[in-house]
Amino acid sequence: MTIEIKVPAMGESVTEATISKWFKKEGDAVKRDEPLLELETDKVTVEVPSPADGAIESITAQAGATVQVGALLGAIAEGKAGAPSKAAPKAEAAKHAATPAAPKIDSPAMPSAKRIAAESGIAAGSVAGTGKDGRVTKGDMLGALTARSSAPQPATAAPSGPRHNEAREERVQMTRLRKTIALRLKESQNTAAQLTTFNEVDMTAVMALRASYKDIFEKKHGVKLGFMGFFAKAVVAALKDLPNVNAEIEGDNIVYKNYFDIGIAVSTERGLVVPVVKGADLLSLADIEKAIVDYGTRARDNKLKLEELQGGTFSITNGGVFGSLMSTPILNSPQSGILGMHKIQPRPMAIGDKIDIRPMMYLALSYDHRIVDGREAVTFLVKVKDNLEDPQRLLLDI
Repeated sequence: MTIEIKVPAMGESVTEATISKWFKKEGDAVKRDEPLLELETDKVTVEVPSPADGAIESITAQAGATVQVGALLGAIAEGKAGAPSKAAPKAEAAKHAATPAAPKIDSPAMPSAKRIAAESGIAAGSVAGTGKDGRVTKGDMLGALTARSSAPQPATAAPSGPRHNEAREERVQMTRLRKTIALRLKESQNTAAQLTTFNEVDMTAVMALRASYKDIFEKKHGVKLGFMGFFAKAVVAALKDLPNVNAEIEGDNIVYKNYFDIGIAVSTERGLVVPVVKGADLLSLADIEKAIVDYGTRARDNKLKLEELQGGTFSITNGGVFGSLMSTPILNSPQSGILGMHKIQPRPMAIGDKIDIRPMMYLALSYDHRIVDGREAVTFLVKVKDNLEDPQRLLLDI
């Protein structure tokens, strides 16, 4: 019996995907629920499992193809054991040839190795993997890159004409996620009247609080006490006082959100994603930290669900983890505000009539000036600053 492999439904807003790779080839034996191929949408990467035990009978859509939801990808011969692929006779003949070709290696690769493969042009599948289960690691790819660089190069004629740098350039097709990021960021700039206001926050109180309770906190809740939980709580408190920053424009209407779903930007090797902590105002500090750690881990492993990336009333991005001292974040449309966190930098500050070295962080609020006035934006950022410099405010709700 032949069973069709089709593109599964992946959410209301997703109508198509790109086949990033097949894990199997024609003739390979497969088990029910074993991953057959990987689909990349503009938000998430999805593995398509085998619907039955059997063997791959045919593959009708190859890697790189764009397919619609419900489209035919291939077929499985149910119950059949794996059969030699169409390329088997050629492979057998090559094995007995006088000068055998170098064996082709096809090992799974770590995300960092895939990135180097895309940048260097060296196929990860051609490199022997030394990682767990034979996976190709970053070190394996760097070794292959070094070997290629040290290999003798054939002499070439001197370059001439306007394209003399072509041999030193590489062209790599943008991934669907990268194209979507580029499109949405540009759309956000073109649609909203974006403006950024800045302030700085003294992190002394938050850092002292973390130092005093981090061990007890981690022992009780099973998660480290980070900075992002404090910022999420401070943002929610400020949004309650400045509802326009938590609203959005829809046609000729302003839609006020009486809930607080905070998007937390996460940088991955595939690009920037923004999973959403739903109902952040109803969560404890520990619950927020757990959600952020979970999202960060699964984002880097391409395991986020589509619904976890949808919605959001306000976003937070932390360029400080990369050393950024100041930036102007772009709105996550259709939201009206995004808070940029930055590097904590010890600086001399005037405290009363004395100069003291304090751990300072610049804060940036980008906002849609069509709905948020400058007074509201500045007031919002001051409230976030006050809540962080005096965390007891969050407990007392003042």
